[in-house]
Amino acid sequence: MMRAVCVDVPGGPENLLLRTVSRPQPKGGEVLIKVHATALNRADLLQRRGLYPPPPGESDIIGLEVAGTVDTLGLGVKGGWKPDDRVMALLSGGGYAEYVSVPEELLMPIPPNLTLCQAAAIPEAWLTAFQLLVFIAQVKEGEVVLAHAGASGVGTAAVQLVRLFGAVPVVTAGSPEKLKIAESLGAAAAFNYKEESFAQGVHDFTGGKGANVILDCIGGCNWEQNVSSLATDGRWVLYGTMGGRAVEGDLLGKLLSKRGHLLCSLLRSRSLQYKADLVKAFSLRVLPCFSGQPASLRPVIDSTFNLEDIAEAHRHMEANKNTGKIVINVIPPNQETRRLTAAVI
Repeated sequence: MMRAVCVDVPGGPENLLLRTVSRPQPKGGEVLIKVHATALNRADLLQRRGLYPPPPGESDIIGLEVAGTVDTLGLGVKGGWKPDDRVMALLSGGGYAEYVSVPEELLMPIPPNLTLCQAAAIPEAWLTAFQLLVFIAQVKEGEVVLAHAGASGVGTAAVQLVRLFGAVPVVTAGSPEKLKIAESLGAAAAFNYKEESFAQGVHDFTGGKGANVILDCIGGCNWEQNVSSLATDGRWVLYGTMGGRAVEGDLLGKLLSKRGHLLCSLLRSRSLQYKADLVKAFSLRVLPCFSGQPASLRPVIDSTFNLEDIAEAHRHMEANKNTGKIVINVIPPNQETRRLTAAVI
């Protein structure tokens, strides 16, 4: 058995219930992970409200990423994993629990200089940003990339990846503090969408050329400024609709006049093979950059909560208070320390 967060009735954070459920058993080719930490994503809030169900056949427990240690190997696992290896993983569900079973293709080793808490902030946000930039937008060196929500988990990852790939990141955010965080990570310009036109800011920054790539999790309410910000032949990548789904006006005509590309992408509903290819490419190209002297990439963590306080963590995200990732400690760090000490003794 294990503890897990369940939702019997869709609704607010108060509907998140911590209870004892059956521990999953690894199927062939899967690895059972003892979860030390997970992290929140906007999709979690939607699933809790009944608006974003898991793909068919996947766990109905919320949670799209974990960090922990290998507990048990299913039959046919070929990756060389062994018990107690430190791993992090991308999930389709099941992260808000003490154990989760994952196809081995979706596991990544945790860089030695990162804690399990830090590692939990990587899989979903960083793989999403990597997918959008590399697989979807195919960003090129020297291009200008406009990332909305530049201080979010995906946003802070995107800023660092854009720099890593030799392109130029600019961002939007809703407070001076969030703008400063994005700039400290490498954003060349940052615009407060609550106080100024980010389209004008992009126009001024680029000398009227516009952004070659836009990473957009906002959607509807920003469409006119997005099209205005887009360079000729630019790629507008839509991966969320936090600002609404409805669009009124001459979107198609204005986009056509720019010869703009509107590209839409989700990650959770992708096939196992697609995700495996994504994890492999990320592991080869990006993962080494989290370690080394000095490490050039770092996950940005806003706050940590214990699993018992999951409802409060959801309220914190819903209030848009976070800068970077909100991490949930399934095993409190002090307990991890005690167990490590006991193991050494």
